[in-house]
Amino acid sequence: MFYLDPPVRLRAVVHATLPDRWVEPKASEWANANAGGRALGSFLEGPCFDKNGDLFIVDIPFGRIFVLKSEGRFELYSSYDGWPNGLKIVDDRIIIADHKQGLVQLREGTATVLANGYRGERFRGLNDLTPGIDGWIYITDQGQSGLQEPSGAIYRWRLPTNRLDRILTGVPSPNGLVFDIKRNRLYVAVTRTNAIWRLPFVQDGGTSKVGVFLNLSGGGGPDGLTIDAEGGLVVAQPGLGVMRFNPTGHLTHFVDVPEGASASNITFGRADPERLYITDSAAGRILSVAMPFPGPGSEALR
Repeated sequence: MFYLDPPVRLRAVVHATLPDRWVEPKASEWANANAGGRALGSFLEGPCFDKNGDLFIVDIPFGRIFVLKSEGRFELYSSYDGWPNGLKIVDDRIIIADHKQGLVQLREGTATVLANGYRGERFRGLNDLTPGIDGWIYITDQGQSGLQEPSGAIYRWRLPTNRLDRILTGVPSPNGLVFDIKRNRLYVAVTRTNAIWRLPFVQDGGTSKVGVFLNLSGGGGPDGLTIDAEGGLVVAQPGLGVMRFNPTGHLTHFVDVPEGASASNITFGRADPERLYITDSAAGRILSVAMPFPGPGSEALR
């Protein structure tokens, strides 16, 4: 990570907080494996706006999906037996990368498993997803992979044929992912190596010459990613903040978050694409900041 000039500093503010009635701290199986056994009231990730401007958010350990309505009111949209991690709305379908269940579709509050493994083996634990072109959805399978066991993978799943392909293996903790502005390269946050990988695609739909786009430092490693209208890559890094890199990899902007906040996932607004929304995971909050480069203006690009 380097820069030609000092980055512009921005500051995020609290946009909304999950009401107390939904955040009673308690033990959970997910927290035992992923949060040192801490009692959590919630753990929010996967922000995604629908066409009405409502913000959908997942609550991983308790299998809940919340909606932050455009007027600022939280609603519990669904609760099911899962660990929903990433969420995208594709062609009005809510698709979830669920760490426990696999690839899940949520319709009228009911969860249906679309895929729970590959070639007879279960996923390690899906983390995030992003739409591609021609109906493909790209998915990270993180599980407990890391430098001790670099066994994470990246898949693509296609609507409506239910075809599933594995496009990359041997990844030490693949996390957030997003396509570049031209839609021919996929950026992947590889958390345990504190890096962003770049996956170029070839004509047959596979990937070749996979390499490192950014080497980062500090925090807990990169988590959520998004892209802006200028092709800039925006990276959420828990324990550090949010960074914006231009298409050549220079750090241009750094977003400070409130003390103690953990910036995990990000998305640009739909009605207000110049504003970036950030999940402050364990605190049950949504932060926001005005960005100098707006989002691309289409949820399909996020």
